[in-house]
Amino acid sequence: MARRAVITGIGVLAPGGIGTKAFWNLLSEGRTATRGITRFDPSPFRCKVAAEADFDPELHGLTPQEIRRMDRATQFAVVAVREAVADSGLETGALDPHRVGVGIGSALGATTSLEREYRVLSDAGRRELPDHAYALRHLHDYLTPSTIAAEVAWAAGAEGPAAVVSTGCTAGLDAVGHAVDLIREDAADVMITGATDTPISPITMAGFDAIRATTPRHDDAAHASRPFDASRNGFVLGEGAAVFVVEELQAALRRGAHIYAELAGYASRCSAFHMTGLRPDGRELARAVTEALDEARIPPGAVDYVNAHGSGTQQNDRHETAALKAALGHHAYRTPVSSIKSMVGHSLGGSGSVELAASALAMRHHVVPPTANLHTPDPECDLDYVPLTAREHRTDAVLTVGSGFGGFQSAIVLARPDRSLR
Repeated sequence: MARRAVITGIGVLAPGGIGTKAFWNLLSEGRTATRGITRFDPSPFRCKVAAEADFDPELHGLTPQEIRRMDRATQFAVVAVREAVADSGLETGALDPHRVGVGIGSALGATTSLEREYRVLSDAGRRELPDHAYALRHLHDYLTPSTIAAEVAWAAGAEGPAAVVSTGCTAGLDAVGHAVDLIREDAADVMITGATDTPISPITMAGFDAIRATTPRHDDAAHASRPFDASRNGFVLGEGAAVFVVEELQAALRRGAHIYAELAGYASRCSAFHMTGLRPDGRELARAVTEALDEARIPPGAVDYVNAHGSGTQQNDRHETAALKAALGHHAYRTPVSSIKSMVGHSLGGSGSVELAASALAMRHHVVPPTANLHTPDPECDLDYVPLTAREHRTDAVLTVGSGFGGFQSAIVLARPDRSLR
């Protein structure tokens, strides 16, 4: 019998509230967590807004030594891991640790700490050669993204396969897809997987300012992120982490675990086209969607909801709309589609897993979260984007997609393990 992978635990740390419950409350109520940047002085930048998480690491169980050792992105991941494991009810101490693996996605790794330490070592840029005498002993950990996977493995007692997947803004989907493959090929029985990114820092803002990818709408921060709206003019940077306990289906059933969804299909493609540009027809994303649905053995007409990448840039939203039409055919017009980036911003590599968590929770509650701030749809974005208000809607099969710089396009299909396709 083919091995199947299911989600049995979810942990989320995102803007607007810490924990899965606070995250879902924000989404289902259609509230936004975007605001003026408080983590540093944003006045020199074109974009002055972001979706920040109000996170106190000590309040959420990290020791002073862990706080010193871990970058903010790693702290997010570890706190989310602890929630996910508790949510799953899994007794990790009773498992063979060599059968428990880790797969974590991140686009930028420890950017927050690297920038902070460079400022110290260079005396705020006044020294041409940084003075290594001021370096923390953990500086190498910040430089090496694999540290995130190591910390997650230690937190979960996992001694199986461990890796960081860094494919830009699709990393949160690709890491989970990699974890599913390990379970299917019998390399692990349990995977602790997801993604984390905390990119709200001066160097990241400067980079996106330079290519005008982020919105300059700083006079109305709560309504700055406007996916699919005719007035959209760039995305709002965010931060966040989502981690899942993913188990082999039969093992989860034997222990009576609550199952959120089966990870039924995954595919990823690269456009090999442009570092930041997208083909208007969305053919690579459409191909990823089609192959993910084929792997899940779910026809396009059975998709009940699409959790969109929906970054809020002119080209992404049109590209994604075209891809969904190509992959789902006429059913695309009947399928609710929404972007939660309108509420929690774009956490880069973390976004795929944060959105996968939203998709699993939508299935649990049979509620589709809205696209906030969508008042005047772009005529070229003519699908049902669930504007402003959440919608009750039966969801047995959900598609979530991601699109990243470099041309990466990924898709995951969630389904109920006992689904009957209508």
